[in-house]
Amino acid sequence: MEPPNLYPVKLYVYDLSKGLARRLSPIMLGKQLEGIWHTSIVVHKDEFYFGSSGISSCPPGGTLLGPPDSVVDVGSTEVTEELFQEYLSSLGESLFRREAYDVFENNCNTFTNEVAQFLTGRKIPSYITDLPSEILSTWALS
Repeated sequence: MEPPNLYPVKLYVYDLSKGLARRLSPIMLGKQLEGIWHTSIVVHKDEFYFGSSGISSCPPGGTLLGPPDSVVDVGSTEVTEELFQEYLSSLGESLFRREAYDVFENNCNTFTNEVAQFLTGRKIPSYITDLPSEILSTWALS
């Protein structure tokens, strides 16, 4: 029996604040934030992300944000490109429809966390997925 093909899975991490969150969050929120994170998944030679336009893709580093601020190796997957495209199509018709986007509850990081788990069984780092609740908890205290 032939061993399965393994495809690398990367998490591209972008700081939407370009460093401002690190400097201004203690003043504005009373809490240190390292960044305002946008993430995408790179697999099968493309970068996949979710936003107010729905699920999109481009060549790696080809978004308007340019190259990522950091790259996290999520692992590898046996999921073929064909199966992955079917999976994305089903997500685009259910959990990640364009109109389902919500900056705090159903965003790019929710998407990449879901996709990373499907592909590798691993979640993306919690400092990314916990950011919305951290921000909302500081507002609730004000």
